[in-house]
Amino acid sequence: MGQNIKIKRGLDINLEGSPSNDIYSVNSPATFAIKPTDIKGLVPKMNVKQGDEVKAGDCLFTDKKNERICFTAPVSGEIAEVVRGDRRAILAVKILADSKVSFKSFDTSGYETKSADELKELLLTSGLWPFIVQRPFGVLADPSVTPKAIHVSGFDSAPLAADVSITLKGEEANIKAGFEVLKKLTSGKVHLNLHSAKDSSVYAAVEGVERNDFSGPHPSGLVGVQINKIDPINKGEVVWTLKPQHVAFIGKFFETGNLNLEQTIAVAGSEVSKPGYYTTIVGADVSGLLANNLLSDNVRVISGNVLTGTKILKNGYLGMHDTQISVIPEGDHYELLGWLFPSYPRPTISSTFPIFKFLKKTFKANTNPHGEHRAYVVTGQYEKVMPMDIMPQQLIKSIIAKDLEQMENLGIYEVIEEDMALCEFVCTSKIDVQRVLSEGLELMAEES
Repeated sequence: MGQNIKIKRGLDINLEGSPSNDIYSVNSPATFAIKPTDIKGLVPKMNVKQGDEVKAGDCLFTDKKNERICFTAPVSGEIAEVVRGDRRAILAVKILADSKVSFKSFDTSGYETKSADELKELLLTSGLWPFIVQRPFGVLADPSVTPKAIHVSGFDSAPLAADVSITLKGEEANIKAGFEVLKKLTSGKVHLNLHSAKDSSVYAAVEGVERNDFSGPHPSGLVGVQINKIDPINKGEVVWTLKPQHVAFIGKFFETGNLNLEQTIAVAGSEVSKPGYYTTIVGADVSGLLANNLLSDNVRVISGNVLTGTKILKNGYLGMHDTQISVIPEGDHYELLGWLFPSYPRPTISSTFPIFKFLKKTFKANTNPHGEHRAYVVTGQYEKVMPMDIMPQQLIKSIIAKDLEQMENLGIYEVIEEDMALCEFVCTSKIDVQRVLSEGLELMAEES
């Protein structure tokens, strides 16, 4: 029997430029890229070199820590470039795409009767395994372990987020097949977490899972918050999580035997002239999505949402786990006497200027932090937007002090960066909360 949970603490950041219900078509991009930097802790080992021809599903590189985990090509074509950074670190593998995608064929026939190990092997070789995230630490799932549960958040509450009733329309059969596979990968429950006020009809055919209903503001759609309310992670326990789009990828793969990573994403924000939904493929060059679609030039393009996404160029590439592109003004201009009085309405939890909350339902926010780093003082602001049963500011302070025992006692196993993104947004001291937490998670993972 599922649970009904109301999230009371949080904050909905209502930005201008929400996606309309329209689905637009654009020409397929000329290039695609898979970026190892999208995966925390990944050390890639190349399987291809520049000039090689690949099909969709061919292995581009593996994880040096576990060479069973393949990262595969989302399209067919020629390896155009292996982009390297400092110390020859691999930043991206670019593919010059064919006009028509050719697929590597996988034998998925009779997958309904295959064992968990056989299903894992197919997920590992096809490149679908990296879509499974393991908690604690938010890292690549370890195929040698069996999680106590698998959680899928069936909705997204982040600013400008895509509506799954639109992005997953027509994928109902694939979603059902994907959940059938997931149920074999755990000895515990598979949780499908839904929002009580959002359309969840795309999941109507899914059977044999635990359905939990959530309500309330962001971060109600974050799977970490959902796990905390349903069955918190204790030391030594492992939980796997996926996004619903990736469950559909898995189902589509086992139904067809081809790695088809086509998806519908949201392109939104106050600087987008036609905010809506666009059909593309994982790792796509976003320039085609943004061409003649921007209201100004001085913008920040983000792969993902404005709280946790990654800044990319206007001809950058869609992140591996991202289902939206957000475009907002770049906050690089000087505000005259901005410290004295806000020059324009913007989202806030402060009651200093309550008129903002009455004058505006949506806001045009930029990237300006409106202040510099300051003394880290106790304000109680984190607790207003953090619905999890932990003490967020004390946790961040323990990470800064590198107090491993205190970090553990304060619940570091239960959170990853996205879970505390709102804390960073409301922080008066302008602390890079997500960066600090990432360093703490990395330190704790090494010690574990």
